This record gives sequence, C-alpha cells and structure tokens, in this order.
Amino acid sequence: MRLRTSCKLKFEIASPTPFILMLRPRSGAQQWVERDEFKITPTTPIFEFTDSYGNLCQRLIAQPGLFSIDTSSEVITADYIDSGFDAPFVEIQNLPDSVLSYLLPSRYCESDFFNEMSVKITQGHLLGYNQVSAITNWLRENISYVPGSNYQPISAIQVNERQFGVCTDLAHLGIALCRSLSIPARIVVGYLYNLEPMDMHAWFEAYIGNRWYTFDATQHGTPGGYVVLGFGRDAADVAIFNQFGPAVYPIEQLISVDQIEE
Repeated sequence: MRLRTSCKLKFEIASPTPFILMLRPRSGAQQWVERDEFKITPTTPIFEFTDSYGNLCQRLIAQPGLFSIDTSSEVITADYIDSGFDAPFVEIQNLPDSVLSYLLPSRYCESDFFNEMSVKITQGHLLGYNQVSAITNWLRENISYVPGSNYQPISAIQVNERQFGVCTDLAHLGIALCRSLSIPARIVVGYLYNLEPMDMHAWFEAYIGNRWYTFDATQHGTPGGYVVLGFGRDAADVAIFNQFGPAVYPIEQLISVDQIEE
C-alpha cells in the first residue's frame, strides 16, 4: 500500500520557544519512505538527531509570531498487519539487549501493578503471541475507545479505573499488561489510513518469537496502512512535538492520510 501522509501545525509564539519535533518517518522493516518533505515557516535553523529509540527528531527555537510546520511523506507500507498465532514467548536470557528496556515499568505503564490481572486475562492461552492477542481482545471488550475523550496522557492504572480512553490510553494498558508477563512491549505513534476521526494514532507492539508484532485494540481485524513516526516506552517518549517554557498549543492542526493509486 502506497500512502501520502501530511501533518500541518500552526502556533502563535509569544517568546523564543525551544521545540523538539518527531514528525519524519524513517525507512525500516515495516515501511519504505519514498519521498519526504519538511517545511518550517518562517525559515528557522534546525538540527536533526536520532534519539535512543532510533526515532528521527528535530530541534529548533521558534521565534515570536506565527510559526508553522508542514510535513508530508509518501510511504510504502503493508496492506495487512502480520499475525503470529502460536509464536512463542522469548525467555528473558534470550532477549536482545536493545529489547530489555521494554520489560520495565515506565511513567505511564506501571506494569508491576498488573501481574494478577494479566495472568487472569491470559489464563489457558499459549505463552507468547496468544497471550498478547487475549490482552488485545480484553481491551476491546472492556475499555471503551472514545476519541477526543482525553488530551493529556494518563497512566495504565488510571485507564483501568476509568474504563475508557483514547488510542494512547488503550496502548498504555496493553503495554503494562504485557510487561507484567515479561513480554517486552512498546508504544508506537504515527498515522493510520482510514482512521476515524482522522488524527495522529497510537498502538503498541510486543516482542514475541524473536520479532515485533503490531497490536491495536482500537481497530478490528488486521487492517494495514500504519505509518510509524516513533517508538518508545510510553507516551512520554513519542510526542510529535515537545516545547519548553510557557505552554504553547497549536491554533491549527490538520492530519491527512490518502492512498496513492498504483
């Protein structure tokens, strides 16, 4: 599937404001970036770096006045996400070093509180992929996906108490449940073709059978059209923009994902 993604953000800046952005997809095993445009108005010095999770990030200082970011990409991605039923649990001693950090509790994924609950949800399921599939099905059945219901990240404990949330919230709870079973799990942020309502999207991945698999409790079936912008332990690692100083919110935000006909 060939997709064109775009993100347009506009801010009213009152004083010089440092930003860190995460708005450029990178090619990898899951996707191939054929074309990428990144425009800042007014022209501003910008420095790009790769963070500790392998995400492309940009640093800049926005000056007072109107400030806008306009990005677009053409990306080839899978028509369907992979399933891996019966893919085995990987014992801790056999995990790659780069995966180990995704076993630990993090700011929004307090996995050390969820072992009893995760064992109950996954009882009778084969260790590994089937456990994560059971967790994803439990999330669909018990946590209501309500777009726009929350604009600040909340923790897995809070999501479980509220029983509803946005895509990031369901991902946090899924990650915490996986990690409590010693299954590495990470959040992913990016775009999803045909998402309703259209916005940035978040889901999670679990490391099973010596590879990462995608899970999304907000969607049914195995639709493709996912475009990855960033990976991390939880939402604190994958914000599409962070600004420092007095709070600044977009006065305009437009997201689109369109299929490019072959």
